[in-house]
Amino acid sequence: MRTKAFSSPSYYVQNVLPKLLELRAVRIAPFSSRLAHSVPSNMQMLRCLANYEALRFSEPIKNLAGNMVDRMIKRSFLTGGEYVSVHLRFEEDMVAFSCCTYDGGWKENVAMENARERSWRGKFHRPGRVINPEANRRNGRCPLTPLEVGMMLRAMGFDNTTSLYVASGKIYNAKKYIAPLRQLFPLLQTKETLATPEELAQFKGHSSRLAALDYSVCLHSEVFLMTQGSNFPHFLMGHRRYLYGGHAKTIKPDKRKLVLLFDNPNIRWDRFKCHMQDICRHSEMKGFGLRKPHESIYNLPMPDCLCQQSEA
Repeated sequence: MRTKAFSSPSYYVQNVLPKLLELRAVRIAPFSSRLAHSVPSNMQMLRCLANYEALRFSEPIKNLAGNMVDRMIKRSFLTGGEYVSVHLRFEEDMVAFSCCTYDGGWKENVAMENARERSWRGKFHRPGRVINPEANRRNGRCPLTPLEVGMMLRAMGFDNTTSLYVASGKIYNAKKYIAPLRQLFPLLQTKETLATPEELAQFKGHSSRLAALDYSVCLHSEVFLMTQGSNFPHFLMGHRRYLYGGHAKTIKPDKRKLVLLFDNPNIRWDRFKCHMQDICRHSEMKGFGLRKPHESIYNLPMPDCLCQQSEA
């Protein structure tokens, strides 16, 4: 059954409930963002209970994810079992869709053009469409490279003894781009290093199930760094707040400010560190954080969910 995005509760009472009573079950597609952000508080609480308490990953995902979290904690012995997780969006389709330039070579241009045509079939060549990589970067729309993520974390004070979990799909030109990040953080782990090929075989070809493994490891990290807006990090942000009573550190850097630092050839490392720590202080999302009426409950479960939870 198709429903309008951000529909009011009355829409569901008038249009969906009759079908539900008639058929006993309905499947709503697409599923994302079908209910308005601004609904009564008791409905917001129900949202949290549904998402964070009632819904569960399937047993194969839950079992392997639990083992991966245990392994990540054991491999983080230098930091008392605590680790940092990063949602790295540097897959080929993400880089292609951004229309940003990285090494700028012929090989990259051909690869990105082929990827755009394969996935979006002429969308980027429609009349009036202007591709401006420089403007995209200035506006913070370009995915951060693994090296940029590594420099950012090191400048924020995370040294080479930090255990780092990288959640991602297949990284674009991984051999070239992951090496600098691994050099900065030799204790870097991924789902491919925490799980055996045999354990991952059952999820091969199912990107959402593999993402569920990443999600579970990130959920239990001491610090979570998001590098690009999408459902994964935003939902994870709210889930971590709900799970830890608001006390879960999530860093959401302002990429427009970051670009000014990364692209400044004259900046010294001490100045870069100073700026990065300032960005970190202003972007850290720690503590409850009160949700405004039209903001998403999935980012900010306070006050609707956490206050009522504590009262119960």
